[in-house]
Amino acid sequence: MEQVHPPLALPGADTTEALALALAPALGAGDVLLLEGPIGAGKTHFARALIQALMPEPEDVPSPTFTLVQLYDGPGFDIWHADLYRLGHPDEAIELGLEEAFETALCLVEWPERLGSARPQGALTLRLAHAPGGKDGREVAFLSGSGAWRKRLAALDLQGAVAGVVPAGEKARHG
Repeated sequence: MEQVHPPLALPGADTTEALALALAPALGAGDVLLLEGPIGAGKTHFARALIQALMPEPEDVPSPTFTLVQLYDGPGFDIWHADLYRLGHPDEAIELGLEEAFETALCLVEWPERLGSARPQGALTLRLAHAPGGKDGREVAFLSGSGAWRKRLAALDLQGAVAGVVPAGEKARHG
């Protein structure tokens, strides 16, 4: 895997949502986003924001931690949100129908290391991490085994979308 976009700082939940909003219009059937990171890194928050951005009407977006997969009717394609944390073997991911979904739906996969060799090579990996130095916020790196993502992400102003967000604390001070 190689870096396909410069990493971004996500100082708060609002900036994570802004990233999802900026990325959403460029996604569709057959795209796979692999969401890596430790517990609390913002994987589910990002997935919720992305799904909400794609839905024609607001809808509850629960975490699939216990159901393993949540399905949504997106704008002309299905959206699969999978949380593989509780899986013990990559074969269990195959049994969920993920391999077929990788071809026909937009798939958001938390804990993608559980896929083993079934991990799609052309997927975009968003590696979320807590900000270095004990700072609040997160950082996200963009990685893929496919250079196609480099071109697709370059066409989006992800940095501008994130930089344009006024942190919630600043909003309160400025009215």
